[in-house]
Amino acid sequence: MTADIILEKYAKELPHAPKPAGVYIPLLQVGNLIYVSGHGPNKADGSQFVGRVGSEVDQEFGKLAARQVGLTILATLKENLGSLNRVKRVIKVLGMVNAADDFKTHPFVINGCSELFAEIWGSENGIGVRSAVGMGSLPGNISVEIEAIFELH
Repeated sequence: MTADIILEKYAKELPHAPKPAGVYIPLLQVGNLIYVSGHGPNKADGSQFVGRVGSEVDQEFGKLAARQVGLTILATLKENLGSLNRVKRVIKVLGMVNAADDFKTHPFVINGCSELFAEIWGSENGIGVRSAVGMGSLPGNISVEIEAIFELH
């Protein structure tokens, strides 16, 4: 199955590609690489997953938020590239968790996005290098922000 066909099963959850909330562009192509700016966990209804993981919300909520960020990134890729099938592989994911000071399972949270990308492009091409870090806060108290780099065919 192709990435676009797999994405179809998420049609009801897929948000609109977000517009920039500052002075930046959401996606930049350099050669055969696509750099995607930090995205938040935007839902199809326009709301977001909010709350500090480990104090206001639990790690399962955080993982769902990271999955939703992945869907938001997919929406941006689809809108700008026309097709997810143009993506050859995930190169890097940087996951930032709005985390309580004593929270320690950031990688578990960011797995929400990584598992989605592995489903879309397969385990060989959907899993790249990754960092999962905690932040003292994120814009609008969103639970997770993720940026990514992809390689095109």
